[in-house]
Amino acid sequence: MPARADHVTDAGLASRLLLARRGQAYFSRKLNELRNEEFDEPSLLPGWSRAHLAAHVGLNARALTHLTEWAATGIETPMYSTPTGRDDDIEFAATLPIQAIRYLSVHAAVHLNVEWRDLTEEQWSHDIRTAQGRLMPVSETVWMRTREVWIHAVDLDNGGSVADFPPELIDLLLDDLVTVWRRKGEASSLNLRLEPTDRTGHYEVMPGDTATVVRGKGADLVVWGIGRGAGGAVEFSPVIVDAPRWL
Repeated sequence: MPARADHVTDAGLASRLLLARRGQAYFSRKLNELRNEEFDEPSLLPGWSRAHLAAHVGLNARALTHLTEWAATGIETPMYSTPTGRDDDIEFAATLPIQAIRYLSVHAAVHLNVEWRDLTEEQWSHDIRTAQGRLMPVSETVWMRTREVWIHAVDLDNGGSVADFPPELIDLLLDDLVTVWRRKGEASSLNLRLEPTDRTGHYEVMPGDTATVVRGKGADLVVWGIGRGAGGAVEFSPVIVDAPRWL
């Protein structure tokens, strides 16, 4: 019989699942507030309408469901069927009737949540491979989804704001920014140190004596770091710099 609750005893994973589900609720609320005729209007992502963005978030849930099923069954199920599958599917889904896009968003999120719920304690540690070829435990899909739903709720340009994010999510995003920059080597020629003024400590890409400091509230540093602007809300020393590529 399918589980009625998560098979999770790890407190950290349980907390991350809750954060992902709160993000899904936030995204769904912002999407549901849109009238059908507003789906053709631009999102905050260049070249994408709100229909593109809503389709993408729904299809992302499907792709992560494939990885979760892989962990559960041991049968390799890639995120996308072809190298161009992600982009092709988004372009097609964005042309669907608006009600179909809404249904995709809801149904795909529920399906992913059910697959997460039914993973056994052991299966949560099973390895899968992302579309970029990175091998990781399936538990990391929870963070992948968390980023998607919270940030794209803002990208809908319907009143969502990084300022609405829970404090623990801001902390996780600041840590993720420097972790990804370090792994990808995006900031290899520029050591960055993020100094949130509303938190203790700092986040540094490469330890060293010389760093370009970016200072501001944690939420504003996230806005800058994920490439969504931030304007004059952050300060730079010694010079103004653009955020390295993140995702």
